[in-house]
Amino acid sequence: MSADLHYLSLDEAHRLLETRAVSSVDLATALLQRIATLDPRLKAYATVTADRALADAARCDADRAAGRARGPLHGVPVAVKDLCDTAGVATAAGMAIRRDNVPSRDATVVRRLREAGAVILGKLQMTEGAYGVHHPSVTPPVNPWNAAYWTGVSSSGSGVATAAGLCAASLGSDTGGSIRFPSTMNGVTGLKPTWGRVSRAGVFPLAESLDHVGPMCRSARDCAHVLGVIAGADPEDPTAAPVAVPDYAAALAAGIAGRRLGVPRNLVGLDADSRRAVDGAAEVLKAAGARLVDVTLPDLDKAAGGWLAMCGVEAALAHEATFPARRGEYGAEFAGLLDHGRGLSALELARLQLVRARVKGELDALLDTVDVLLLPVMGVATPSLAAMRTRTPEGVATRLRYTAPIDMTGHPSLTLPGGLTAEGVPVGFQLVGRAFDEAGVLAAGDAFQQATDWHRRRPPV
Repeated sequence: MSADLHYLSLDEAHRLLETRAVSSVDLATALLQRIATLDPRLKAYATVTADRALADAARCDADRAAGRARGPLHGVPVAVKDLCDTAGVATAAGMAIRRDNVPSRDATVVRRLREAGAVILGKLQMTEGAYGVHHPSVTPPVNPWNAAYWTGVSSSGSGVATAAGLCAASLGSDTGGSIRFPSTMNGVTGLKPTWGRVSRAGVFPLAESLDHVGPMCRSARDCAHVLGVIAGADPEDPTAAPVAVPDYAAALAAGIAGRRLGVPRNLVGLDADSRRAVDGAAEVLKAAGARLVDVTLPDLDKAAGGWLAMCGVEAALAHEATFPARRGEYGAEFAGLLDHGRGLSALELARLQLVRARVKGELDALLDTVDVLLLPVMGVATPSLAAMRTRTPEGVATRLRYTAPIDMTGHPSLTLPGGLTAEGVPVGFQLVGRAFDEAGVLAAGDAFQQATDWHRRRPPV
C-alpha cells in the first residue's frame, strides 16, 4: 500500500478504491492518523469527526461491494470550511459567539458531497465570520511551507489542510479573495465559481451578494470533480442559478489551444515573484496553444476600495441579531467592520452599487474580446506574518486589488500554483473567465498543470 495515501489525487484515490487496492476505511484511517500527527502544530481543523468519518467510510465500502459506487468522490476523505452547516456537528464560522451552534441539517454543499459518497473528516478552521483575522480565542492555522508566512484568509484551514495532506480536497468560501489567497499562499488550486453556480443554503454569510463557495484541491482536475458534485440549482437557495451543470472533468480535454488569453499590460504593484508567476503562466499557456492578447484592465482600484464598505453593510445585516447587542463576544477587527457597515448612508451604498455595476460591465466587455483573463492574485507573492500585522483600509484595498473586484462582478476565477519564492513559499496566479464558464478556466488550468509540476510540490511537513 502506498505510504502517500494522504497526497493521492481524486482520480488516483478513485482508481485504488475501484480496484479494491485500498478501502475507504484505509484512506480515512491514513488521513486521520496524519491529522493526529500534524494538526496539533498546523491547527487546520476546528473539529475532527473521526468516529463519524470511519463509520461513513465503512458504509462507502459496503456500498461499493454491493455495486452502489457513486462516482469519483465515493469513499474519498474530504473536509469543509467551518461555515458550512453539518448536522449534529458544531458550525462556529470562526466565531466565539457561535461555538455552541449545532445545526440539525447539512448545508446543500455538504449534503451533495455526502450523496456523492465523500467521507467528511471534519470542519476546517477559518477567520472570524469569514472576514480578515481570526477571533482572539482561535489559534490561527500555520503555513506548512514556512510558519513565518501568511496562510491567507478566510479559508485558512482549507488551504493548510489541503496542502499538508490532511484531506484529499476541501471546500472554502470567497467574499474578497478567501479561496484565492489561501490557495496561492499554501500552494493549492482553488476555484471561486460564478456567483450563483453553487448554492449557499446552510452556509453562514459574510456578505451574501459577494459570497462564493467553491473547491480547494491539489489540481484543476480535482476541482472539476468537486465542482461537478456541488454545483447546480437549489430550491433552498433561489440565487443558485438554474444553469445546466456540465461534465467539468470531461471538458478538461478542450485545453487552451486556439483560445485567446488576455494578458493585461497595465498591471501595477507586483513584486518580482508575482511578476514571474504571471509571466511564466503566459509563456506556458502560449506553448500549450493559447493566443496571447494584450488587454487593458478597467479601473479595479475603485472597486477594491469600495469593497470594504459594501462587505461591511452586508455583514452588519447578517449579524443584526447579535451585533451590537453582544459586541463583547466579537473580536475588535470584525466589530470594526460591522460598525463601519452600520454607519454607511443610503447615498454611499447607492454610489458603491454604481461602481460595482460599472466594473462588472467593463469586465464583461473585456471578456467578450478574450476567452480567459490572466491576473495575479496579490501584488506581494506570499507576505510574512510580520508584514500582515499592519492593516489600514488603504493597505487592505491594495491587497484586494486583483481579487475583490472579481467577487463584485461574480465572474469565475481559478487560482493555480505558479512558482516558489526565494524563501521557499508558494506564489500563484489566477485565470478569470466569463460567467458560468468554469469549464473554460478549468481546462486552461489543467493545460497549465499538464505542462508544469508546481501543483505537485509538497510543503516540508
